[in-house]
Amino acid sequence: MADLADVLRRHTALDDADVEWLHLLVAEWQLLADLSFADLLLWVPTAAGRGFVAAAQIRPVTSQTAYVEDKVGEVIPEGRRPLVDRAWQEGRIVREGDPEWGSGIPVREEAFPVRHADRVIAVVARHTNLAAARTPSRLELTYLASAADLATMVAEGRFPFPGSQVDSDSSPRAGDGLIRLDPEGRVDYASPNAVSAYRRLGHTGDLVGVHLGETTARLARPVDLLDEPVAWLVSGLGGRDAEVEIEAQGAVVRLRSIPLLPGGKRVGTLVLLRDVTELRRRERALVSKDATIREIHHRVKNNLQTVAALLRLQARRLAVPEAQAALEEAVRRVRAIALVHETLSHTLDGPVNFDEVADQLLAMVRDVGTAEGAASADVRRAGSFGLLPAALATPLAMVLVELLQNAMEHGRGSVVEVRAAQHGRTLEVVVADDGPGLPPGFSLARSSRLGLQIVRTLVEGDLHGVFELRPRDSRGTLAIARIGLPATPG
Repeated sequence: MADLADVLRRHTALDDADVEWLHLLVAEWQLLADLSFADLLLWVPTAAGRGFVAAAQIRPVTSQTAYVEDKVGEVIPEGRRPLVDRAWQEGRIVREGDPEWGSGIPVREEAFPVRHADRVIAVVARHTNLAAARTPSRLELTYLASAADLATMVAEGRFPFPGSQVDSDSSPRAGDGLIRLDPEGRVDYASPNAVSAYRRLGHTGDLVGVHLGETTARLARPVDLLDEPVAWLVSGLGGRDAEVEIEAQGAVVRLRSIPLLPGGKRVGTLVLLRDVTELRRRERALVSKDATIREIHHRVKNNLQTVAALLRLQARRLAVPEAQAALEEAVRRVRAIALVHETLSHTLDGPVNFDEVADQLLAMVRDVGTAEGAASADVRRAGSFGLLPAALATPLAMVLVELLQNAMEHGRGSVVEVRAAQHGRTLEVVVADDGPGLPPGFSLARSSRLGLQIVRTLVEGDLHGVFELRPRDSRGTLAIARIGLPATPG
């Protein structure tokens, strides 16, 4: 299905400001459809000016739809929908007309203009399925009255409110809870869900007749710091829609207030509210869990650094060079694991930017190399590891440290280069040196070097990849690890 931007771009000549206004309207009009118990179609004049195109469509959650089929992208000539033509030409709400029976059910159509910057730029057609009509209750009458006020505001260019800080995804819907205030901010009607939400906040008794803003301010504290008083925001006295989240007695309620200003006169305020207590409880539990995981990674990193320091201290007390070298290698391995935990303390168990880890490992190996001439080797990285799952980061860090150390100690060249690239779902890591190369008769399978044994075990076991060690075409050695990646990082 074509989206609004695509339809407007292909069929109309609206400027950017008008297009943005229609996007604001469509972001809000689920509320208008629910309050109207009706389908809404947005008709925009075509660039040729001889008809209209259906740029957007919304169905109500509160009633049966009038149109099952999708009409977005449909182009109609002038005269096909007389009410749309009249709303466009006369710039007013048009309700005169008989029900239509196009789909075998009676559908009442109304049309009202969409005004922006004192110009009519589109028309909204409202289609009500009369087969679902019944004697309206007080709630339904309140819905319809509020819908009429909002439609008038759209026709006058007063709704939606530009620049309002409203999160459409998390905003309360009409069915979550609805309160209608009079011009003084007192409750004229409150739906059962709204009454229940306020009782959870601590209000006893009926809501009708109370000043909602003052009552809310007494009951609860705002969850976040606000630039305006809660009573002012809830009552809609700011002249724009606003959202506030309040908490009391363990309950959290999100409120959205929409001033009703048909004709430029404030006739009341529509307040939508939603009990988000359980949602916020889960979010806080996740935040607490994340903080715990971060702290665990941080403590593991600290403990590993302590182990590395103890090993280094022990190495300095030994008189046997082979034993000192073995402990220094253990120090490097422990520091590599500590570095990964330091990274995970910032990213948790999400994807790890392994380029940053690799650069730190290169610097570490360069600084603490023990082989003669290793410190003077030019250690560099080419290509990118990309984002890798946290489960791969630790074994890959160990592999990289071992290969770098092996290249610096046994390669004895002037340049050690790490090349990394992702090819589909395979990561290829190459460590190349320009040293004398492998000794005659060398076999990776029969090699007794501990570092190479660690690399093979990690690559083939933990990383489910393949590892090979072979001569370069010119001079030196290539260590190549190919590792399978999951479909998505993390």
